[in-house]
Amino acid sequence: MIAAVPQVRGTVPSVDDLAALDELNRLLDADDAETVNTSMRLSVSLRDAAALAVEHFSAAPSATTMAAAALRQHLETFAMATALDLHYREHPEAQPSLAEVAHALAVQDGSALAQRPDLLAAAASAVVKRHPDADADDVLLWAEAQLAVSA
Repeated sequence: MIAAVPQVRGTVPSVDDLAALDELNRLLDADDAETVNTSMRLSVSLRDAAALAVEHFSAAPSATTMAAAALRQHLETFAMATALDLHYREHPEAQPSLAEVAHALAVQDGSALAQRPDLLAAAASAVVKRHPDADADDVLLWAEAQLAVSA
């Protein structure tokens, strides 16, 4: 376990990925009311957009609260994605195929394509030949296009 977060700019002790992830989650879960002053460089337009959202739309109690909430959300999302990446690195057979992810997305979206896993598998195979970095949305779009052409 990491004892403390270093205070020297840009330095992080060399630690195991899982230990670092555990420490990240521990810090995010801490019931810590203590605050510190920080200095961040923001673009003028980003600062002004935050001020406008706070003042006119009550998006948050303050721009600082908004920034802290956005940072927390980003770190939580990063921690979840990192945990999944580490799991897949250790257990590559557990990673779903592109067709499986597309099928899950179709089910989640309530798409009629959810009833056509065969079409999604063919679409996944075809789309990655032309677009190696394709994602599940690309597969669904490809499958929809194939259905439209054959209709």
